[in-house]
Amino acid sequence: MNSFFTDKKVLIIGGTGTIGQSLLKRLLLQNPSVIRIFSRDEHKQFELQQQMNEFHNIRYLIGDVRDAARLERAMQGIDYVFHVAAMKHVPACEYNPFEAVQTNIVGTQNVIQAALNSGVKRVVFTSTDKAISPTNTYGASKLMAERLISSAQYHSGANETIFAAVRFGNVMGSRGSVIPLFKSQIRTNNEITVTDMSMSRFMMTVNQATSLTMRAMERALGGEVFVLKMPVISLADLASVIIEETAAKFEFDPATISIREIGLRPGEKMYEELMTYEEATGALELPDMFVIPNAYVGREYRYEDAKPADKQSYSSYEVVPLSKQDVRILLREEGLL
Repeated sequence: MNSFFTDKKVLIIGGTGTIGQSLLKRLLLQNPSVIRIFSRDEHKQFELQQQMNEFHNIRYLIGDVRDAARLERAMQGIDYVFHVAAMKHVPACEYNPFEAVQTNIVGTQNVIQAALNSGVKRVVFTSTDKAISPTNTYGASKLMAERLISSAQYHSGANETIFAAVRFGNVMGSRGSVIPLFKSQIRTNNEITVTDMSMSRFMMTVNQATSLTMRAMERALGGEVFVLKMPVISLADLASVIIEETAAKFEFDPATISIREIGLRPGEKMYEELMTYEEATGALELPDMFVIPNAYVGREYRYEDAKPADKQSYSSYEVVPLSKQDVRILLREEGLL
């Protein structure tokens, strides 16, 4: 059992979300001194508190990343900070762009400043593949937040806080993700609405996202971005598997469920990228992830089992997607069907 977090004080910003709760449960296995759950949703905090009432080292703090003073109070005495709070739904960010700016950009800068002021040892920020060549407000705001995290490392002066970021693909089964949406549509409307049947996405499980985030906290040297290697899934195959599995579960004919294409939403992309060609030219490859060093920090990045990454962009358009049967197996293993 890893003991990196044993007897340490940890703050999870956005701790009532899918990734935040998964981090909480994994961290508890290492017996940290305290875990503070920071979020603005009092109802979800109440639900989480009822679920986790056997643990006496969890503290529940109401607050918003937009409130710098509240963040700084929450970080008093903290060793490690996971920043997983965000406005992340593409349409919501498109129609409320300044709200996305205030949460994803200003909120991240507030986290950085509070961490520096409080002497936090390490901060890991969760980003997204939509930050690569962004075409929407969400991606652009996350790209700026990534840049803020990177710049925090070389502007920190004598402060010893280490900052790093992890870049997620689509997290299967997370709140607001497409899998629970498809299942709900089947139950209520006997149809699935699909943006475009030729669309593909990088997909990761909640467990993979959690492991990546924790490993980044342990391995970060300062200012880098960690990118998990993950499979590509065709939206058409995903929709087909969910229809077939739901039909088998509830004993109805899958032919009664229709698929309707609705076209791209404002700011939405047909394909996603995990890493640009320019990033890949200086990136390192580990067995399960890539590491994009920070060229401005002025340090040599050394990791065990690292080698130079291939000089190419990593786009869901260029990667062969999982077979339909592999998609089925993956969803079953994750309990998503």
